[in-house]
Amino acid sequence: MECWLTDYRGERRMLPPRTAWRFTYTSGTPCDSFQVECLWGQEREDALADAVLFGAFEGGETVFTGVVDECECTWDGNGSRLIVTGRGMAARLLDNEAKGADYLVATWDDVLRDHVTPYGITAVGGENLPHVTGFSVETGSSEWTVVESFVRYYGGQEPRFDRMGQLILSGWASGQRRKLGPDCPVTSAVLRDKRYGVLSQVLVRNPNDQGEETVTNEDFAQRGGMRRQVLTMPRKSGFEAMRYRADYQLRRSAEELRRLTLRSPRAFLAYPGDVVELELERPKLSGSWRVWESTCGSDEKGTYTELELSPVS
Repeated sequence: MECWLTDYRGERRMLPPRTAWRFTYTSGTPCDSFQVECLWGQEREDALADAVLFGAFEGGETVFTGVVDECECTWDGNGSRLIVTGRGMAARLLDNEAKGADYLVATWDDVLRDHVTPYGITAVGGENLPHVTGFSVETGSSEWTVVESFVRYYGGQEPRFDRMGQLILSGWASGQRRKLGPDCPVTSAVLRDKRYGVLSQVLVRNPNDQGEETVTNEDFAQRGGMRRQVLTMPRKSGFEAMRYRADYQLRRSAEELRRLTLRSPRAFLAYPGDVVELELERPKLSGSWRVWESTCGSDEKGTYTELELSPVS
């Protein structure tokens, strides 16, 4: 695997051989993250402070693109090491606050122009996102919150970043289908069913004259679930936005009902948004599962991938 740093001038520097690495890919928030540990010499390197971007390439494809948060040089009894840590490109939207604004009618082009493109981010998709009347941006909210509100609550899609650092707006349609069968070694598996945190009902309130909207997870409520959440929408949110916000909260909490954590001594098995078809013998697990989080790495114990999955309904 090749890893490199790019400084603010656009100059690229290849990293020395790695002793350990870890990439975590998520489905939105929190954003992706990475840590790479390399062999290092005895000299200090002030140019590391100028590193802005990180990239990694493996097996003919880009496996990570992100921003550098910290470079650390260590000299001790175990030798000398360089440790670089950072996050995915979503960090640029999370770290920057938006200016408050009220749009008479907001389009995705408006959001892209004001809240995405200024940070050097490329967006893929978004052509079918609706025009939103009375869209408001609260002062102090992050640019990611603006994008998430527009795409998720009005457009019904999951905004996320891919391994190339692009903002993906096509929901899960860009995910791949992967099969994990008897030939895939599994070192551990944890299947968890939980009720805590799952919502049975969401009450959405609008401080204007739009009133209230109540949406219920009938299946969970009939099974004894009793947990209500009350949300207050921004003043200029319409009825449809209220309804979708409630539906979205119920769906996301229902996804927590059953989770499977799977670990294998192979790297880059799958990424968030992929659908994994399981046909495992030990343990005996089958069915279609959606990847919500994937952590790939290599350390003193070897190479691994850990997937967090939920059933595809």
